[in-house]
Amino acid sequence: MNILLILLPLLPVIAAPLAYFLAARSRPKGYALLIGITGAGFLAAVWLLSGAFSGREVSLALPVWAGFGLTLRADGLRALYVTVLCFMWLLTSLLTPEYFIHGHSHSRYLLFTLITFGASLGVFLSDDFYTALLFFEVMSLASYPWVAHEEDNKAMRAAATYLAIAVFGGMSALFGLILLKARLGTLAFEALPQTVAALTDKGSLLVPELLVLVGFGAKAGIFPLHVWLPKAHPVAPAPASALLSGGLTKIGIFGILVLTSRVFIHDALWGQILLVLGCITMVLGALLGLMSVNIKRTLACSSVSQIGFITIGIAMQALLRHENALAAQGTVLHMLNHSFIKLTLFMAVGVLVMKTHRLNINAIKGYGRNKPLLALAFFIGAASISGIPLFSGYISKTLLHESLLEYIHMAPETGWPLGLVPLVETLFTITGGLTFAYMLKLFIAVFIEKNGNPQVQAHYDSIRPAMNRTSGFSLALSALVLLALGLFPDALMTPLANLSLPFLRTAPPAHAVDYFAWVNLKGAGISLIIGIVVYLVVVRGLLMRTSSGGERRYVNKLPAWTDLENRVYRPLLRLMTSGGTLLARLLEDALELLLFRLVLRAYSSMAAVFGGREGNRTRIRLKHLADDPVQSPREMIGEAVQSAQAAPAPDETEDEADVIVHTSPDIQGPVRDHWVHGSPVSALVVILLVSLMVAGFNMLLSKYF
Repeated sequence: MNILLILLPLLPVIAAPLAYFLAARSRPKGYALLIGITGAGFLAAVWLLSGAFSGREVSLALPVWAGFGLTLRADGLRALYVTVLCFMWLLTSLLTPEYFIHGHSHSRYLLFTLITFGASLGVFLSDDFYTALLFFEVMSLASYPWVAHEEDNKAMRAAATYLAIAVFGGMSALFGLILLKARLGTLAFEALPQTVAALTDKGSLLVPELLVLVGFGAKAGIFPLHVWLPKAHPVAPAPASALLSGGLTKIGIFGILVLTSRVFIHDALWGQILLVLGCITMVLGALLGLMSVNIKRTLACSSVSQIGFITIGIAMQALLRHENALAAQGTVLHMLNHSFIKLTLFMAVGVLVMKTHRLNINAIKGYGRNKPLLALAFFIGAASISGIPLFSGYISKTLLHESLLEYIHMAPETGWPLGLVPLVETLFTITGGLTFAYMLKLFIAVFIEKNGNPQVQAHYDSIRPAMNRTSGFSLALSALVLLALGLFPDALMTPLANLSLPFLRTAPPAHAVDYFAWVNLKGAGISLIIGIVVYLVVVRGLLMRTSSGGERRYVNKLPAWTDLENRVYRPLLRLMTSGGTLLARLLEDALELLLFRLVLRAYSSMAAVFGGREGNRTRIRLKHLADDPVQSPREMIGEAVQSAQAAPAPDETEDEADVIVHTSPDIQGPVRDHWVHGSPVSALVVILLVSLMVAGFNMLLSKYF
């Protein structure tokens, strides 16, 4: 059954074109194929997961693939997350037909959904960084049409942001892996710990690993490359948003987990870097979510914040050294919880959007009244992400909080200032309260408050049923999984966490955690009290205003300067583009000046050989061009072309250089038009530079891979 490892990522990719053409002829058949492929993938993943529980580890090596070879493995964590992804794709596939009943571009959506599905599975099954990067790049590019699906200005701008960060992250990861391969000689996950241990200068790994961190951190949504999440989710279809938030961000986390458990094992500096990034991401995402009045944007900012929680857990794995079992358990379980939570919440929002076609919480206020299944599913997701006891998020946050408390006791040994570690624990608690505040804001607005317009409220109340049976089954099942995980943590969550510990190179904890001990309940209670206070004081007091009609409306008071994309990244990109263009033109001008002067001098010498009247005229004209230090290459080319056009028709005794001028592309306009269309020298420069780049890239690949 080892062949199953390659079939899982490849079959969806192979089926994608078939789904495309099938949906063009019969939309239901196209969606049926999507459901069938994801259902088959889920069954295969369950078989791998059951084998992992019984100690059966499956691996596969394809030595000849794209010149490098692919290595795949399904152990505890990888089998678990392949199952999670298949489950998410299956449930969103059940919702998708109703969601797109009045939509467009069904064939395209099915094509890229299946390709992204296969590539995502390939990343989690990878057993070396080359295989992971290959599938990672396919996944990043194939998911771009999700964001651009609506094809309006907002969607295309958000898609451009998504693609730019994906390409930037991918290139950063590639350069980092090339350097890592040069220093360690391998990219295989299982060989990395031994090669790192044998390395004398471990500081040389920091730069390549920071580059890889940028690559995977961009996909995870870690600050400062989190900007694509709040922009992509509001414009992407809700089923795609569930997969982007709950699934694809975990692919970035997976890469960081590999770095932490195999390269920077118990490395304090690495842990401190992740801890700082995690704290910023955690708090920033919560603040953005609190301010937002777009329901999908709020959930996207919530994803940023929860990725911060997970990153703190990964940092604790490095900082706690051999005492990091609770941190490892909390990290895996919060990954798992966040995937299921965002699956539930985004599908619930999808049900809402496909009926209202609105995202502003002022416009959809009151829609969820008298819709019990939708309200219950959303409540379970909101309660779980808020860390309310008896819901799954409480379990993983308790483990992460316990790891922070353990690190506080170790702080004097780490060299950190004593006040910083308790500060992290305080931020952790406050951010939990902010999470509860913005989820309370959403739930009250959509399911409790009435719409300010009585006619709109009457219309919302008349919408029955809220969804069809298939969509209702999908939403109810995702909510039930969350509820079961929270109610039976020792029977369900602890075994799943322990199953993942060998991949993280961590032993199970020496003692079990009493999740419902008073000290843990007290910590959760403090966060919930903070959330209630923030909701009453900040949300109801500062983030609402009374309209002219007397309606209380939610407002977004986030300053425009906080938008990193528009205030920092896009201006910086324009500056880099302008600077790069200027540098390229200066380089091209310099090369053209050199080459053209050489050609002219040679041409002048050859013209002198012919002598006579025509030779003297040509020599004098070319000497003037070659010796004039003021003229730019553009002016020189233009004058030469104009002279050539004014000259008599060429005869058999013309120099070859004149023939080149006469036989160049037609140039009837001013010199500027000739430059725009490109000169032969420009083409030569471009070809030379591209050839050097390709040769250098091939040399790097052949040397280090």
